[in-house]
Amino acid sequence: MPMTSRSHSKSPEPIVIVGAGMAGLVTALLLAHRGVEVLVCERSDQPGGKLREVPVAGQCIDAGPTVFTMRWVFDELLAEVGTHLEAELGIRPLEILARHAWDQGGRLDLFADLERTVAAIGDFAGAAVARGYRDFCREARGVYQALEKPFIRASRPTPVSLVGRVGPFGLKGLLKIRPFDTLWQALGEHFPDIRLRQLFGRYATYCGSSPFLSPATLMLIAHVEQEGVWTVDGGMHQIAATLRRLAEARGATFRFNTEVTEILTDRQRVTGVRLATGETLAARGLVMNGDVAALHAGLLGDAARNRVPLARDSQRSLSAVTWNLVAATEGFPLVRHSVFFSRDYPAEFDAIFRQGRLPAAPTVYVCAQDRADAPDAVLQPSGPERLLCLVNAPAIGDTHAFSLAEIESCEASAFSLLERCGLRVQRTPANTRVTTPTDFNRLFPATGGALYGQASHGWKASFSRPGTRTKLPGLYLAGGSVHPGAGVPMAALSGRLAAACVLSDLTSTSR
Repeated sequence: MPMTSRSHSKSPEPIVIVGAGMAGLVTALLLAHRGVEVLVCERSDQPGGKLREVPVAGQCIDAGPTVFTMRWVFDELLAEVGTHLEAELGIRPLEILARHAWDQGGRLDLFADLERTVAAIGDFAGAAVARGYRDFCREARGVYQALEKPFIRASRPTPVSLVGRVGPFGLKGLLKIRPFDTLWQALGEHFPDIRLRQLFGRYATYCGSSPFLSPATLMLIAHVEQEGVWTVDGGMHQIAATLRRLAEARGATFRFNTEVTEILTDRQRVTGVRLATGETLAARGLVMNGDVAALHAGLLGDAARNRVPLARDSQRSLSAVTWNLVAATEGFPLVRHSVFFSRDYPAEFDAIFRQGRLPAAPTVYVCAQDRADAPDAVLQPSGPERLLCLVNAPAIGDTHAFSLAEIESCEASAFSLLERCGLRVQRTPANTRVTTPTDFNRLFPATGGALYGQASHGWKASFSRPGTRTKLPGLYLAGGSVHPGAGVPMAALSGRLAAACVLSDLTSTSR
C-alpha cells in the first residue's frame, strides 16, 4: 500500500532503528514521512552500513557496493515521499556494463545495448555462442518476470505461498526457473566456452554465493543488469547521504557513534534499548537493521536471542579482501567495472567454501571510480585514480586472524593476474588501504565478515532468510540478511517491508 500521507501522530516513545544501513535509512524515511517519531542509532560515524566510503591519500573512495541497478526500487520509494530520483541524485546510465579479461587471452565487454553485446560475443566466441546468449537472455528475463511480484516484492514467501501467488497454472512456469539446477549447470547449456560460463557464473557472487552451489534462478541478475546499470555522481555513498537528508527533513533523528548493546522488553514486547554508555532509551518498537547473526549471538541481549529463526544448514556468504587505492595505472583500458578471471574457477570456490581459505589464484574485480563511460573509457587518466580492487574470501574473520603473510600472498596473486592481463597499478603502502574478513567482522559483528548474510546455496536457501516480523512483538528485521536478500535494491525493499509492518501494527494498536 502506498505510504504517501502523514497519518500517525508523534509519540514521546519513538520507533528505534538500529543501524543506518540502506534498509534502516529507507525505513526511517518512510516512517518519518508518515509522521512517526523515529530515532536511528548507528555505531559508526556515517550512514550507509556496507555502502560506505573510506579516506585514502586525501580522497574518499567507495568501499562497498559499486553497482546501482533496479532503479525502479528508488523511483517508487521517492515517489512515495513526494519527490523523484533525478531531483535528489545525479545518476548516469553506463553504456559498457563491465569489461572482462582472461590472462590466457581474450577481452569481452557487456553493453547496455543487447545487440552490441550479441555482436561482441559473436566476435569473441563465434556465432553459435552469440545465439546461445540470446537464449540465455530470454531465460533470465523469464525467471525475473516469474519472481518479481510473488517473491522479490512479497513479504517472506514460502514455497507454498509462492505457488499460491502465481496460481495453479503457474506451477509449470515456476519449474521453468530451474530451482533444482545449479547456475553452473544451466550456463553449460548455453555456453560451451568456459570463459562465458565464468562471466555469467559470477552473478552468483553478487549475493555472496558460489555458481557451483547456487540455483540457476540467480540468472535473473543478468536481466537486472540488462535493464540498466547507473553511476552515482559523488559515489555510491551519496545514496545513503541523500536518504538520511530526506529522512531528517521529515523529522527523523539520527545518533551516530551510538552503539545499542541490548534490546529491552517487559517480557511481552520491546520497550526500549540500552546503549554501550549505559543510557537507556524507551521505544514502542525496534527495527534491527543489522545482520541477524548478531541477534543469534546474543550481542543485543538474551531477550531477542531466540526470537529469530536460525536456518538449519545455512552457510555464510562470501567475505572479501579489498584494496582501496589512489594510484596511477597503465597498460589495460579500464572501464568503470572490470573483472579479471582466474584460470581455475572450481578451485577458487572450493578453497573459499569447502576449505575455508583464501584462493591461491583469485578472480579480481576492479572498480575504477573516476572512469567515464564510452568513448572516453578507453583512455588512460592523466594521473592517479581511485580504485577498489576486490577478491572473494571466506567469512571466517571471527575465528581466523589473517596473517600478514596470507594477505601478502593473496595480494601478490591478485596483482600478478592483473599484470598478466596487461594492467599495472603503481601501488604503495601510503596510497593503499586493505580490508580483510577480520576487519569486516569488526565492522559487522558476528558475521565472520560475511557481506551478504547467508549464502544462496540450494533451492531452499531463498526461503530460509527470516522475514520482517519476529516472535518478539515490536521487534522487526530489515537488511541484506533478511528477505528478499543482499544488495542495495534488495536491502531497500526490505526497508519498505519493515516500514509497512510497523505502520500496520501501529494502526492496529491505536484502534
